[in-house]
Amino acid sequence: MIIKIINTILMLFAAYMGTKQGWAMFSGKTEMLELFGKWSIGKQGVMALGFFTLLSVVLMLIPKTFVWGNFLMAAGILLIICFHLLGRDLKGVMIEVPFFLLSLVIIYLQHPMVKVS
Repeated sequence: MIIKIINTILMLFAAYMGTKQGWAMFSGKTEMLELFGKWSIGKQGVMALGFFTLLSVVLMLIPKTFVWGNFLMAAGILLIICFHLLGRDLKGVMIEVPFFLLSLVIIYLQHPMVKVS
């Protein structure tokens, strides 16, 4: 029971952060455009990444698409980690790693609304 509560809290936190970052990318906020611009990703690319981030949040909340949503979220975070590594920005990598690990932990704990036998 405690594990399900912890997982629900972790999932809601991941959903909140994903929605916040996804919307910032999708709406083309200046900070996001500057960040991705240094990796030669234009406004449309940032908006596409934002769309997929928002989609991953929706998929993550639905029990049948839970794994796909977390996989998509983890893939997006891994992409950003790789961009930071290309620029030798270890601070940026260290900021992203906990969110990547969070997706993996949430997958391991499974969706809180699904009964585990």
